[in-house]
Amino acid sequence: MKTANVQENKLSRITSDMTIGEVVQKYTSVTEVLMDEGVHCVGCGASYYETIAEGLAGHGRNEEEIAKIIEKLNAAIPKESGSADKILITEKAADKLKIILKEQNKESFGLRIQVVKGGCAGFSYNFSIENKSGKEDTVLEVNKVKFFLDSESLNQLKGAKLDYVGSLTGAGFKVSNPNAHRTCGCGSSFG
Repeated sequence: MKTANVQENKLSRITSDMTIGEVVQKYTSVTEVLMDEGVHCVGCGASYYETIAEGLAGHGRNEEEIAKIIEKLNAAIPKESGSADKILITEKAADKLKIILKEQNKESFGLRIQVVKGGCAGFSYNFSIENKSGKEDTVLEVNKVKFFLDSESLNQLKGAKLDYVGSLTGAGFKVSNPNAHRTCGCGSSFG
């Protein structure tokens, strides 16, 4: 049975030896699972050095419980649409946008994802619901909802991921951008 778990862990995207910070940065939507399991340090500085196993053990979990939680974390990774030359959009983000558009009676609209100058680190993300795309926009469609990106924003977001996250610190669309060289303390701007 341990051999099966070892093989399964090798195939998993999240492993017990990854740091909490690394997991949260790469898969923002799994923060809910960690918080449900009592690991509320997902945003603190220690989480960038403590592994998932260490964090869970520190919260009283044994090896068997840790293995089950790792399975839960991997199951919580949302499916993504997009490609490395564009932006990856999680199904969770698309589903949340669909709900927002329906509530506002704007089902035919889409979400503009834009990088704008400003913020304490140089650039920030701007999200707006718009009726249609611009003539130079790239339009991505995920789960029958549209996402609009102008060419400059797309350039800065290549390989980034858009997810929807609900946590103690707030809920909203979150961009994980590998092109960001630095971010501000609040996480809303980058450079």
